[in-house]
Amino acid sequence: MKMPDIMEMLKAGIHFGHQTSRRHPKMEEYIFTTRNGVNVIDLEKTKTQLESVLSEIKSLAAQGKVILFIGTKSQARQFVGDAARKCGMPYLTERWIGGLLTNFSEVKNRLKKYKELKEEFASGEIEKYTKKEIVSLKKKLEKMDKYLAGLVDLEKMPDVLYVASLHNEKTAIKETQRTGTPIIAVCDTNSNPTKADYIIPANDDAVNSIKMIVDLVAEAVIEGKQELEANKPKEEKRNIIPKKPERRVIQEESV
Repeated sequence: MKMPDIMEMLKAGIHFGHQTSRRHPKMEEYIFTTRNGVNVIDLEKTKTQLESVLSEIKSLAAQGKVILFIGTKSQARQFVGDAARKCGMPYLTERWIGGLLTNFSEVKNRLKKYKELKEEFASGEIEKYTKKEIVSLKKKLEKMDKYLAGLVDLEKMPDVLYVASLHNEKTAIKETQRTGTPIIAVCDTNSNPTKADYIIPANDDAVNSIKMIVDLVAEAVIEGKQELEANKPKEEKRNIIPKKPERRVIQEESV
């Protein structure tokens, strides 16, 4: 994975923060200067944080952990969804689904019904319903597609959340904190960095900034998964306990 240099990060606009009036005091250490009333993020610190976070993400993926990508900002949705699909991780790019973490069993039931309905349409089994019922079910499926498509393969609670904008995902953050699920987040200058476990100080509005960071996260996941796959045979060999040969008892026939 090739890390971007400072010049590439500048071109992507990662250094642009918010106006000084919106600055969160706990982001002070990540601010380099102020120009025309706008905070400028210290890209040296961003680079250091990014390297550390990507290393952690790679390690998590190498352990088989599930990372849920979240990006409901209009300018982030496409990039977050594309990156998550690329690395084979679940994602949520529409509004946060209440109870996704605190009531996962109920969400899992909804996902099961969603998959069953998709299968009915795919197999043609849907024809057993009346035309009116089919129209109603089609509308229901379209709505479910919008909110659940990125979660369809989520079989268990995610181990970690990657959040494309800490400030924007307040509802998700509150629920995540209740479950103790670790949070990896992009923090702009108006964010409270203490709400995340791992932060990347960066512009969370500019499309080039969003895309650069989430693509790097996806690459780290892919590298971690490759490492996991490469180590599988070794692990399997290590865990195999040779079976003792069965003792054959030969009984003499009675005469």
